[in-house]
Amino acid sequence: MSKDKIVVGLDIGTTKICALVGRKDEFGKIEILGMGKAESLGVVRGVVNNIDKTVESIRIAISEAEKQANIDIRKVNVGIAGQHIQSFTQHGGIIRKNTDQEITLEDVERLNNDMHGTVTPPGKEILHVMPQDYTIDNETGIEEPIGMSGVRLEADFNIITADTFAIRNMKRCVVDHCQLEIDNLILEPIASSMSVLTQEEKEAGVVLVDIGGGTTDVAIFYRNIIRHTAVIPYAGNIITSDIKEACKIMEAQAEKLKIKFGRAVASETSENEFVSVAGLKGRPAKEIKVSFLATVIEARMQEIIQLVHNEIIKSGYVNKLVGGIVITGGGSQLASAPNLFQSLTGMDSRIGHPNEYLGKSKIEVAKSPMYATTVGLVLAGFKTLDERLDKYSKNLPIHLPEGQKSTKQVEGQNFFGKITNSLKKFLMDETTDEKTGKY
Repeated sequence: MSKDKIVVGLDIGTTKICALVGRKDEFGKIEILGMGKAESLGVVRGVVNNIDKTVESIRIAISEAEKQANIDIRKVNVGIAGQHIQSFTQHGGIIRKNTDQEITLEDVERLNNDMHGTVTPPGKEILHVMPQDYTIDNETGIEEPIGMSGVRLEADFNIITADTFAIRNMKRCVVDHCQLEIDNLILEPIASSMSVLTQEEKEAGVVLVDIGGGTTDVAIFYRNIIRHTAVIPYAGNIITSDIKEACKIMEAQAEKLKIKFGRAVASETSENEFVSVAGLKGRPAKEIKVSFLATVIEARMQEIIQLVHNEIIKSGYVNKLVGGIVITGGGSQLASAPNLFQSLTGMDSRIGHPNEYLGKSKIEVAKSPMYATTVGLVLAGFKTLDERLDKYSKNLPIHLPEGQKSTKQVEGQNFFGKITNSLKKFLMDETTDEKTGKY
């Protein structure tokens, strides 16, 4: 294990905090080495509102994951969500100096880096800068500008921002109190999309709906590009609250009822089916009709779905999404949820499981939609490692022996291959210390 690249995802959610340790197997799939989770007591709707409680939950989750994976975790990929997340479209462009040469990766990176300097409202920070279509000398609709010729390179960007205080509080918990390094801070619906969506769906056009505890996250893809993101401040917890109020029971009882007997479509239940809920001390048990429970759930789910549909319409891609809707997260496990989505939106719907990118593992529970974000954070970590390796490999100078031709001959390729392999070994050894076993 000492020479394997290991990545850790840390999902700081409203209902749970989960840490997942993974490495790639020989088939490129993710093997889960360890998993730890704890009840989230200091997070409300994706935002940390109690530092001490959040830190305690993170420590429990990290400690459990460390024991299972037999490593010492010191670097994590963290997900961020919440109603404070906002996105907007911004246009940018650069004038190229070396116009006789083709557009290079460096030109594209310079344009993207310039967009990170976009002025944002006070109290906001740029989280992601995501290019849409490029324009080269007034020629629009270009998806891949590298290799083309032109003077002016322009693009539209989807810029995603987050509240500064939300980012700072999260970093205080993870970095200052838990002494962990944040390798990537990733918008949670983007992470979830990496674990449950196929490339074909992203190309055809698809809506990802991640129903968590505090928020419902929406991400819309078309032609393999993320086009729109949104965060809806209603999810599983508010459904539990509705059940608690309607049935006059304790919140813990309402949560259990939702998980075990809840359905998103009331018409699919029987009028003669009842469930008994224990009363408080000295009081009789309460009989609750399952059809009534479903009616309460359906009313709130309809509201959530309508808000999701509004975001789809707002994106401008409502008639282009051949892939329909993919529902994931803990809320997606509510019985008949895909049926209700399809009925109200007219779009094909399915539940997204993160099992397509997972290999054999002793921790099969990670394949549940509830852990789609955490698995996606691990995948995002590996993507970053691969991009760094690719970038360093391309920028590494090749010094050929004297007298050897500097062309793309086999000798030169073999020499470059040796350098790349050495670089890979260096990065792997940097990721995992062979003596200490620390990640």
